[in-house]
This record gives sequence, structure tokens and C-alpha cells, in this order.
Amino acid sequence: WRNEMNEEINRINQVLPTTNADENESTEAIQQWMESVIRQIGHYKTQHKELLKDATTLLELALWKAKMDVKEEDSLEEMKAKKIKLDMQSERRYLRITSGANIVIKNVLPYLELT
Repeated sequence: WRNEMNEEINRINQVLPTTNADENESTEAIQQWMESVIRQIGHYKTQHKELLKDATTLLELALWKAKMDVKEEDSLEEMKAKKIKLDMQSERRYLRITSGANIVIKNVLPYLELT
């Protein structure tokens, strides 16, 4: 996106010298260029938000998986010793809630968001 925006910025430097000395034509060319830049920035902001949403979801899932792996290692011996069948669905739900993702994401997100 950076290269595309740099090309767009350089485009006005190529267009202006070729416009006639007519002030209206130059003004119109600049306005069209500004609208194009603003549209592209809007597009890239939307794209960034989508990527940020995906990244947040992946981070939450990775934290949840890490929490499940740790819990699995800890409880494997207990399960063998007690021969108890745990309700895995509720255990997974509990681990997702207690994975700490809400805290981590809250502290990571400010570094990824556009200001």
C-alpha cells in the first residue's frame, strides 16, 4: 500500500506541469487527485480494520490453545489417577474465558490500530 500511495502522490507532480496555465484546470486536477487519495486511504483503512480483526481472532485462539496445552499437561496425570471423565466442552469454554486473551489483546491492540 505504501508504494501505491507514493505513486499516487508522485502522480500529481506529473499531472500539474502538463496542465495549461489555466488556474481552473489546475484546481480541478488537484481536486480530482485529492479525492482519489482520500478514496484510497479509506480503502486501506477498511482493509487494515479487516486484517486487525483477523489478527485479533488469531491471537485469541493462540492464547486459548496455549492455555489448553498447559492445562492438558497439568491434568493428564490427575485424570489417569482419578479415572474421571471430564466434560471437555465446559472445560474448553472455561479455558477460553480464563486464557487472558482479553487482557493481552487490550494491551496489544493500541500498537496495531491506526491513529
